[in-house]
Amino acid sequence: MRTFQDYYERKPPDKVQKQKNKFKIAKKDDDKMLAFGWANVSVTIDGEVVEDYQEDIVEPEELEQAAYAFVELYREGGEMHERGGAAVLVESVVFTEEKLRAMEIPEGTVPIGWWIGFKVTDPDVWEKVKDGTYSMFSIEGEAIREEVTE
Repeated sequence: MRTFQDYYERKPPDKVQKQKNKFKIAKKDDDKMLAFGWANVSVTIDGEVVEDYQEDIVEPEELEQAAYAFVELYREGGEMHERGGAAVLVESVVFTEEKLRAMEIPEGTVPIGWWIGFKVTDPDVWEKVKDGTYSMFSIEGEAIREEVTE
């Protein structure tokens, strides 16, 4: 079975944008302990490839397959990659160019990426979401890193 990191590729630096502030929690519902935002963005609304903190990118096709695998096999949110059982996935959609056209969403409106929502089940973790300690989503996985040149 492939892990999420198996879908990562290294890319040359042309037309690459650092992920800084890309995956912040975009919407919260304090009463329901729900948090929503981008799990990963492959391509910005301006057409730039996004590079994460580890200088990796995820191609849209690979992100889509990784998201489907996560939803099918895991659906659980953890705390700081140290323990599971802190949240459960309640929303997941991968926006691709093809899906945006099918939904009649104009190009340049929504990035190519994976939008998620989690119901946080651990009250201590939710307090950290509310106070900003946990302000963004982070995907985890393992892979063998291979340099990609074009």
